[in-house]
Formats: sequence, structure tokens, C-alpha cells
Amino acid sequence: MKLFRLVTFVFVSVGILAMTAGEGAGTSAEATAMWDDQGPGADLTSDLAGGLPFRCVGPALTSGRISAITIDPRDSKVWYVCAAAGGMWKTSDGGTSFKCMTDNIGSFCMGSVALDPKNPDIVWLGTGEQQSQRSVDFGDGIYKSMDGGKTWKNMGLVTSEHIARIRIDPRNTDVVYVASVGPLWNGGGERGVYKTTDGGKTWKASLTISENTGVVDLVIDSQNPDNLYAAAFQRRRHTGCCISGGPESGIYRTHDGGTTWTKITKGIPTSNMGRIALEISPQNTNTVYAQISAMQGSGFYRSDDKGVTWAQTSTGGGGANMYYGDIYADPHK
Repeated sequence: MKLFRLVTFVFVSVGILAMTAGEGAGTSAEATAMWDDQGPGADLTSDLAGGLPFRCVGPALTSGRISAITIDPRDSKVWYVCAAAGGMWKTSDGGTSFKCMTDNIGSFCMGSVALDPKNPDIVWLGTGEQQSQRSVDFGDGIYKSMDGGKTWKNMGLVTSEHIARIRIDPRNTDVVYVASVGPLWNGGGERGVYKTTDGGKTWKASLTISENTGVVDLVIDSQNPDNLYAAAFQRRRHTGCCISGGPESGIYRTHDGGTTWTKITKGIPTSNMGRIALEISPQNTNTVYAQISAMQGSGFYRSDDKGVTWAQTSTGGGGANMYYGDIYADPHK
């Protein structure tokens, strides 16, 4: 069997799509013959490219999801990519090649990754995917790298099992917030929002709701990093069912760096809520967005007064509670 020839690719939520040609790839036989006739050094012509359909080259199994991606702000060709069940990968050439950076740490299931805004060579990695399917694996806490992912040190929160978000204070490298959704198959563990002020040497619980409710999303105000918003998610999976929401789910905000939190009630659903996604507008941090799944009132919500009051702007959407929930605001407008 000939080797598949990778031409280009794109990330999707469950893996990577690639344009390939070769026997067994389900591609055009004519395209393969044209390539062979022209030789390995031949230019990629429009006729040849027309016979190269996209095909998934992996991950392709249920647990093969891509759970998080972040890009080095200094160099758009440097990406850090978290696989739900396959480690954290890095590319330095815009995706032409990847290297697994986590073969020597204690977890293969990744949930979140963040780069220090002041020094992007400092990488924080949260283990344990934040989804709620039966195929989800757990992690062993949070890791820190000082050299772009070459070496790692476990910085604690070992019983968090599933770390959904990591946010770093842009003013201070040592101040880091972690959103832990917590164990999926049992209660307890380190769940909620945790904060370190010494670069991960010690952690303090900033927001704790209950043994069955953790935090699945966390956003920080880039203009005033003492303002943060957290999405609490009441969830629990059992052999025969999955509890994806309840009265303890909701949105919390703090304006003092996590010392105190207030649960938001004005304008959001009053029924039991499930998974909630959050985002702050980079252009105007008074504006906060939320995608809310609820028994009544599911939809997209917006606040223009730093989360004090909210208005629903659309209905429905959000998908199943156990799956993805992310919002990305346009950084330019």
C-alpha cells in the first residue's frame, strides 16, 4: 500500500480532516494515477487537487476529541492542542508537523491549556476533559511548564479530575485561576474555582458551591482582571443516567479577584439550568455573553453592565448538556 500523501488539513471538534491521495484512502483513482505518472516532484495542479477529497485521518474514535487549542500570541504558527484522550500536542510550523509534549506526565486526558500573557513560554495544562460522556477520562490535576512544554511539574489539584478552564492575571504571572468541574462519577473532589497567588505552590478555594456542582467555564476581564465570571454546572453521571443540570447551576461574578462572589439572577432563566458558556467582549468588557441551557428559557444572553442584568437575544441552541459549550467573541468589533 502506498503511503498517504498529506496535502492540507483543518481541525474540527472531533479530530483532523486531511486532503489525501493513495490506495485505500477512498480517494480518486484518477488523481492517484496522475500523481504517480508525474512523479513525486511534480507540482500540485488544479486537475490533481480536484481529485483529492477531505478525509478524517484521526483521531477518529469516540474519545478522539480535540478539547482545547491555544496559540502563542508572539507567533501564530505555534499552537498547543489538547486531545481528550491523547495528550497535549505542539506545532511550531502552523500545523505541518506536531509533537506530543506530555508523554512523561501522569495523565493522557487533557481538558484545558493556557499561556501566560506576560511570558507565553509559561504553559499551564489542566488534565481531565470537561465533557460528560461515558467515554470521558479523568486527569491528575494541573501542570506547569516554564519552557514551552518541554518539561512539566504537577502543581496540585489532583482530585479535581476534570479541569475546564485556566485563566491567568495579565498583570501578575503568579496569579492563576482554575475552573474545576470536578469528578464525573462521584461527588466531592476539588471542584469550583481555585486561585493561586504564588505561581501554583499553594491553592485556595475561591468559589465552592457543593459536592456535586463545579465550574465549567470561567472568563476574566482583560481590562480589569479583578472581574471574573464563573459558570456553575451541577452534573453527575451514573451507570444508567446522567444528571446534566439542576438548581445549583448558574452564573457567578466577582469584582475583587475572587474574594467574594455574587450569583446573578436578573434576566437569566429561573428554571433549572444546565451547562453555561461565557465570554467577555475584548472591545468592551462591560459586555458579557452567555449561552444557557435551561428547562425553560434556553438561549443566548447578553449583559452590557458587567453581568448585573441580562437580556435574551435568541432562543434554543447550546446542544446537549454533556457536550461542548464555548463562545468566542470577535476581537476586532
